[in-house]
Parts: sequence; C-alpha cells; structure tokens
Amino acid sequence: MADYINVTSLNRLAKQVLAQCEPLNDLIVCGEISGFVRHYKSGHMYFALKDENASVKSVMFRSSGQLLNFQPQNGMLVLAYGHATLYERDGAFQLYVDYMKPFGAGAAQMAFDALYKKLEAEGLFAPERKRPLPPVPQCIGVVTSKTGAAWQDVQNVIGRRWPMVKLLLAPVNVQGIEAERSIVAGIRALDKDKRPDLILVTRGGGSKEDLWVFNSERIARAAVACRKPVVSAVGHEIDTTILDYVADLRAPTPSAAAELCVPDREELWQKIFILEQNIQKNIQNRCQVCYNKLDTLAAPQTMQRQKQAMQRREADLARLSDAVQGASARRFADAETQLRHAAAMARSLNPYGVLARGYAMVEKDGAVSEVAGLRPGDAITLRGAAAQADCVVQRVHENAQGGTTL
Repeated sequence: MADYINVTSLNRLAKQVLAQCEPLNDLIVCGEISGFVRHYKSGHMYFALKDENASVKSVMFRSSGQLLNFQPQNGMLVLAYGHATLYERDGAFQLYVDYMKPFGAGAAQMAFDALYKKLEAEGLFAPERKRPLPPVPQCIGVVTSKTGAAWQDVQNVIGRRWPMVKLLLAPVNVQGIEAERSIVAGIRALDKDKRPDLILVTRGGGSKEDLWVFNSERIARAAVACRKPVVSAVGHEIDTTILDYVADLRAPTPSAAAELCVPDREELWQKIFILEQNIQKNIQNRCQVCYNKLDTLAAPQTMQRQKQAMQRREADLARLSDAVQGASARRFADAETQLRHAAAMARSLNPYGVLARGYAMVEKDGAVSEVAGLRPGDAITLRGAAAQADCVVQRVHENAQGGTTL
C-alpha cells in the first residue's frame, strides 16, 4: 500500500508542478471581467475572466492595480498579463494579474448596448411614458424569490412605514435558466389581478451574471405592456439593467423601493397635526375678524340705543316735572282756599268786627261782666277762634314756603 499525503502536501506539490510549467509563468489572457470586487481595506481586486465556455479566478494586488489607467468593470473585455498557479489554502487554480488593458467591449456588453439602443429608439425609455405611483396604495404586487433577502427587506420596510397595505407575492426564480420565463409570468399574473395597485420587480445584489436575466428583452416588454405602474429594484445602486430603464420608477435597492412605494405614517401624522394646528389658527383668526367687524357695526347701534334711552328718560323727566308742578299748583290752590276760608272765619269771629256792627263790651273790675248782645261765654269763644285763625294762617304760610303736604 502506497504512503498517503495530506491535503496541504497535495496542494503544495501541485503548485510546484505548475510553477515549473514555463507557459503558465508568462501569460496574456483575453477574457471578459465578471464578478469584479475591490477589497475596501486591502485594495486588492478579485474577479473572474471568462469566455463563452469557461472562466478562471483572477486576482490583482493593490500595487499592480494602482498602475492601471482605467477602471475595470464587469462585462469589459481585457488582456490580462500575469501567471497562473495554485492557491494552496483553497486548492484553487487562479490567475495572478500584473497588468491588464481594455480589449473591446465584450460580447455581453455589446449585446446590452444593442438592446438598449433598440428599445430607446422605440421610445420605451421616454420620461413622458412613465406613470406616477399611487400616493397611498392598497395592495402591492411583488415579483421576487420567496426565499430571497429582497422579499424580507420589502416586508420589513413596508411593515414599519405603512402596515395598512397588503403585499401580494408572485414567487419567481431570479436567476438560472427558468428565471426569464418565471419573471415574465409573474409580471403578467399580477397585471391581470385586480388587487395590486402597482407591481414591484426586485431581487438582491449579485454579480453581473446573476443580474443579467433582468436585461432580457422579454422582461422589458412585459413591464412596458403592464397596465399598472412598475417599480424596478434589481441589485445595488451601482447595478443597472434594461428593466430599470423601462420601469416607471427605478429604485437603487429593494429597501429603497419599499420606501418609495408607500408613504411614511409618522410623516403623515406630523403633516396632519400641522394641518390641524393651521386650521385652528385660521378659525381663530376668522373669528377675531368677525368679532372686530361686529364691534365696528355694534358701536353706532349702541350709541343709537343709548340715545333712545336718554330720550325716553328725558320724556319721563319732563312728564314727572309737569306732574310735580301740577301737584304743587293744586296744593297751593287748596292752601289758598283754606287760607281764605280761615280768614273769613277769623273776620266773622273778630270781636272788633262785632263791635263795629254796634255792640259794646262792659268791663267791671277787670272782668267781662256784660256785653250788649252777647252772652258771658261768647268772649272766650271769640278768643279761641282768633287763635285758631292765627294758627291756620301760620301753617298755610309755612306750607307755601316749604312745599310740605298739608
């Protein structure tokens, strides 16, 4: 039984064999760049060179990459100068590139450019044919893989921003042989369904080859023929496909597409709150204007009412004054009448008047003894009547001067 070797020894031995192969140490390889990645820390560039039948992993270190006078891109056909060997840790055969330069646009890129020019000439990229998205959709149809990260991102973002909307998934293959047919069928199925207000076609990031299916003419024409607005969100921001150009709206990522498809309830609540405050302020201002107008109109009316009240009071005062004057006149007349009666009575009872009519009074020892024509008690009666007359006259004069009631 032969002695065994471990994997490390095997890979080292294979590397030594390849290193001794002279043709592999000085190569110029023509191929199309695919899966290009520049490491953000080291600056090394990792990619694959491929043709119609095969591909080879390639690496270009930072020191060599700094000498390039162009920016490598996926789909670019290049001439790569370097050597091929085995990477011991992974046992991977790969090409170490020391220098490269562009060599044509590449077959895939040429196909992309040809389809782009064709559809552009038909006006499928024209901005005027783009349809606006509904501001508040009730249902959104999503064409993507049910197991992909894009579907999860869409659900999370929409659930946070606008959970009232319904999501209708058309599960499809987003890469592989059946991807093109599956995506076209998903778009058409959602377009026939009456529930969705718009259709979102999306998938997560990947290499240019992974996203190439979205450069299909059939998918582009299915999106154009769709009666509902179509949103495209394929790959990351730097990835661009034919579907992005024909869609009504292109989003850089699936999450960004979800944000563009629905409003943000927090922002909407804030807008409603601001509108409510503005309405209240407007109503208050209008009420204040009405109050000011009412005050302006009420001032003349108030003055008129006050004038009328003063006129009524003036009439009442005149009436009362006339009544007082009339009452005073009546009372004065009554008092004057009483005075005349009292004066007449006094004159009739005045002893001098009696004497003047031919009577005589005889006094004897300071006392009345006899008066001709009078009895002894008549003198006393005369004196009382005279005193009463004097009292009546005094009261009449006081009432006339002081205005008191008798």
